Amino acid sequence: MKTFLALSALLCLAGCVTAPKALQGEYADLGPGQAAKAGAAGERVRWGGRIVKVEPLATQSCFEVVGVRLAADGRPLARDHSQGRFLACRSGFYEPEIFQPGREVTLTGVIEGFEQRKVGDYDYRYPRLAADVVYLWPERRQVDVIVERAPFYW
Repeated sequence: MKTFLALSALLCLAGCVTAPKALQGEYADLGPGQAAKAGAAGERVRWGGRIVKVEPLATQSCFEVVGVRLAADGRPLARDHSQGRFLACRSGFYEPEIFQPGREVTLTGVIEGFEQRKVGDYDYRYPRLAADVVYLWPERRQVDVIVERAPFYW
């Protein structure tokens, strides 16, 4: 009975999932890989994924991100499927020790163009996002759940 109540409460809460206010809005249904192929400059998008690196420059910081699908709340989903890499730059300094490789981030902004860079020896075409929001998600913690069961008697 406790398990049923817990699952019911969890399902009710899952129906209430919304994106943080900073990530809400209307965005093109377009992934980074699709944008690079289509040359979709000027589109307003919400993309997220895992940080590869952050480059603090004189007036802005630029993020290289491996893009993945986003959940309803805007948080990046599975690690085993990429929607393509992208670059996103925003004015100001973003501390590389906080925005470390592997951290989950969601960004919103307008695709301002494309850049050719190398990924290893591979020439890769990155869509470049002029970011207006950089949302760093709290780190996920692995939790062990122990379910006690009533003893089973024959």
